[in-house]
Amino acid sequence: MRRFHINNIRLRDKLLMVYFLCVFLPIILTNIIFYFVTVGNVKEQKMDDLSLSLEQISNDLQEGIDDAVSVSHVLYTDNMLDSFLERRYEETIDFVLAYNTYYRDVSKYAPIYSFIHSISLYTENETAIYAGGIYEINEEVKQTEWYQKTVESPDMSPVLTRSKGDADELDTFSVTRELGLYENSPIQKIIKIDLSLAVIEQIFDSATFHGDVYLLNENGEIEYTNNPNVNWLNGKLVFNPNRYANNGVMIETGYTAQYMDNWRLVGIVAENELLEDVQTSRKSLFLITFLNFVIPSAVIIFITSNLHIRLSNIIRHIRKVEKQNFDIIKGKQYRDEIGVLTSEFNRMSLKIKGLINDVYVASIQKKDLELQSKRAQLSAMQSQINPHFLFNVLETIRMRSLIKKEDETAKIIQNMAMMLRRSFIWGKDWVTVEEEVYLIKCFLEIQYYRFDDKMKYYIDVEPEANEAVIPNMMLIPFVENASIHGIEAMKGSGVINIKISLSDNRLICEIKDDGVGMEEEKYNSILKSLQEEEYIGEHVGIKNVYYRLKLHYKDQFKFELKSKKDIGTTVRISIPVDKDKNVV
Repeated sequence: MRRFHINNIRLRDKLLMVYFLCVFLPIILTNIIFYFVTVGNVKEQKMDDLSLSLEQISNDLQEGIDDAVSVSHVLYTDNMLDSFLERRYEETIDFVLAYNTYYRDVSKYAPIYSFIHSISLYTENETAIYAGGIYEINEEVKQTEWYQKTVESPDMSPVLTRSKGDADELDTFSVTRELGLYENSPIQKIIKIDLSLAVIEQIFDSATFHGDVYLLNENGEIEYTNNPNVNWLNGKLVFNPNRYANNGVMIETGYTAQYMDNWRLVGIVAENELLEDVQTSRKSLFLITFLNFVIPSAVIIFITSNLHIRLSNIIRHIRKVEKQNFDIIKGKQYRDEIGVLTSEFNRMSLKIKGLINDVYVASIQKKDLELQSKRAQLSAMQSQINPHFLFNVLETIRMRSLIKKEDETAKIIQNMAMMLRRSFIWGKDWVTVEEEVYLIKCFLEIQYYRFDDKMKYYIDVEPEANEAVIPNMMLIPFVENASIHGIEAMKGSGVINIKISLSDNRLICEIKDDGVGMEEEKYNSILKSLQEEEYIGEHVGIKNVYYRLKLHYKDQFKFELKSKKDIGTTVRISIPVDKDKNVV
């Protein structure tokens, strides 16, 4: 049986064993324990804070309502106010004088107490004027809920109600009570103190309570809430804990005042809000996590120290490969995973180095030879005849024609001389469009002279395109093909259209004829020959232009050749315009 030894364990198994025993299990266990302890403490503290915050909202609301109740007590015990509402007025002026005397004391409380919005007096006194805070107790008032609760209150105790306001919504909280402390009178009198809804909203929107707050009456109906999703203004809604406290924690506090007997204040906070403060315990969590990693890391460093040095050596050599340095890793080769990796790296480095030397360099040499071969083929196309002899002969013939008044013949000879001069002066690689078009006109005039009305031609060049620079004799071969192979071969007459224009910083050249066109087999043969770079062979003119365009513009040019038998041929060339290119 093989003896167990740590060096016989695979590297992956070693790392897994170290990770699970020294890192994974300790960190998981300690962090789980810490998490639950922290969550429990934070949740308990948060619940205490929320309870205090809800208690504060309850106290603030209670204090505001108590102020209104206190004012109602003062007015309830005011004998002068009671007499003012009880008295029978013979004249209107009598009521106005009494109103100015007594109601001024009533209206002074609203500015003093921010919780009080307004104070209204209701009476059945028919001699009173119902205006300026004085209202009649009519049948409509008697049908309201606040009136019915007020008259049903025992011992004329104050009542807290909610009624409809100006917007026809149940948005008005009021403290109401009957007046009549000093005498039993057939005239009913009620004081109604409306509370400020804005102040109530301010209390409920307390920044210290991050949740929804519900004020519930003795019947469990929602009297007010800061939850915008609950439409509490348009009716009495029964509070349903399963609906409103879903996925949340509910906190509750009650009221002891007589006018709010069995009323409750309920706060609901989302579960995640309770744990929000757990984030504040990150430092402690990081500290424990750090300690949990220090001890296991010491064990890991002890076991993997020898691995680190060898891996670092491999990494250094890998980085050298990025800089085209293919030195092998020297030293003793081991049999573990890192040793195998080192051996494979050395083999790969030697292989890449050999490929670069054998393939890449050889490919460059081959391309260089191909380029030289193409240049030699292009040079072989140029005429080796002494150009000066031909120019002198043609000039002599032209002068003789002029002496004999043969101007047309002299013009054709001059055009021929210009074409020969351009053909022989091959060293000029670039010409302007204007120069190329002039040479095309010379050729076409010669052809027109030869065939008379058999051939017509039209040249359309945009003025902006004249100064564009193109390779020498880029268009002449196609014009020559259109004339000789397209028009001459047909029985009737034909037309050659040449159009040169600029579009999106590109030069568009189009040569179109309505000649005999090409058979599909010949057309496909020409297209195929353009891809054969080793030997120029047939179609010298077309391939010459195509290769020069490819040499100068790489993949920036577009070459299109379309032809159909008995319809004609169209050649379209698109090249980028180089404004900085000079004619050389």
